[in-house]
Amino acid sequence: MAVPKRKMSRASTRARRAQWKADAPTLVKTVENGKTVYSLPHRARVVEDSAGTPLFLEYKGRKVADV
Repeated sequence: MAVPKRKMSRASTRARRAQWKADAPTLVKTVENGKTVYSLPHRARVVEDSAGTPLFLEYKGRKVADV
């Protein structure tokens, strides 16, 4: 296992860690039945009936899996 030769200062450690930032996911805006829907690109979405019960997964307008 690699072991550092010298102790790394607190400032250096924190400066290095500060570079790691979470970025907001890119969302795709679509209009379905007059309602604007935001979703993640390249992901199957759940199609629900009017009561909110999940029916199946859909991707690019095609049914891909049952729920």
